[in-house]
Amino acid sequence: MTSLDSALTKIEAIMVRYPSLCFTEKCQQLETQFGQSKVYFFLAFVVIAFSTLFALGGSKLVSDLFGFVYPAYMSFKAVDSADPNDDTQWLTYWVVFACFSILESGFAFIVGAIPFYFFLKCALFIWLYHPSTQGASTLYCKLIRPNLLQFMDSNVEKKSD
Repeated sequence: MTSLDSALTKIEAIMVRYPSLCFTEKCQQLETQFGQSKVYFFLAFVVIAFSTLFALGGSKLVSDLFGFVYPAYMSFKAVDSADPNDDTQWLTYWVVFACFSILESGFAFIVGAIPFYFFLKCALFIWLYHPSTQGASTLYCKLIRPNLLQFMDSNVEKKSD
């Protein structure tokens, strides 16, 4: 099995797992009608959707969606779960996201000069929220928390690292 076949199989598994989100039924109809894999139709839809978003809102909109949609979905799931660790993970992400957004607005004149900035921003967001990297926790513990602790009330119980 080639790596392309492996990727297509994984995408098809996602389509089966989330049929309403992936328009699996419509893609199945197109597969029957045209004789091509439903995964190709799904991927074509994704490319068209992102191209439309890019055309309407530009790269800033697409990168902001990268930083918002999946984390918002996971935050909603975390609120309803019994595990307090995922609540902490996503709350930490939103603190880092807010700090990044404020800095980005303040330094907008520099942001415009960085080539491929919005692609780098998308990569940063993925690093921040990906379960294997947990970059938000790293950034929070090493950069944000130490700088904010000095402004917190001394009566506040401090959490150990």
